[in-house]
Amino acid sequence: MKLNHFLAVALFAVAAPSFAQTYKIDSSHTYPSFEADHKGISFWRGKFTKTEGTITLDRAAKTGTMNITIDANSIDFGHAKMNEHAKNKDMFNVPQFPTITYVGKSMKFNGDTLVAVEGELTMLGVTKPVNLTVNKFKCIQDAMTKKEICGADASAEFKRSDFGMNYAINWGFSPDVKLAIQVEAVKSN
Repeated sequence: MKLNHFLAVALFAVAAPSFAQTYKIDSSHTYPSFEADHKGISFWRGKFTKTEGTITLDRAAKTGTMNITIDANSIDFGHAKMNEHAKNKDMFNVPQFPTITYVGKSMKFNGDTLVAVEGELTMLGVTKPVNLTVNKFKCIQDAMTKKEICGADASAEFKRSDFGMNYAINWGFSPDVKLAIQVEAVKSN
């Protein structure tokens, strides 16, 4: 009798559906932005206006992953001349590296609250660990679309020189970059 009970539990565990949900990035509400030193006297702030990807999240199990692709050509400093310069080989080298990717491999929770993502950023063909701090995270039923949407505000810091972006460092520009990412995603399953 005990063996049958064990087998029933084991079969249920194998057959139980996953509670992981997949969310598609809403590119019209997602803008990775950054802040980088300019001559040691000010900061240039820019953003990328084209982002796509998916987030898989199992809130009950407190696990998840993400795959995000950023169109490097969509860089926008609000200054046309700077945008063009940033796309050349001195900086983002868009002709050779048209995309920047972030693969979130593990999500960290504090109770029911998502607080961090451990992952890897690939830029200029170089992949390095970059972990995100999730400052705010919330999922709601959207009143207009009747679909579940999740949104977050995340941040991170890294050195651009770790990815081979060394432009003007020898002139005193700092390699430190601060990220601020606003993201919204719509449940797709």
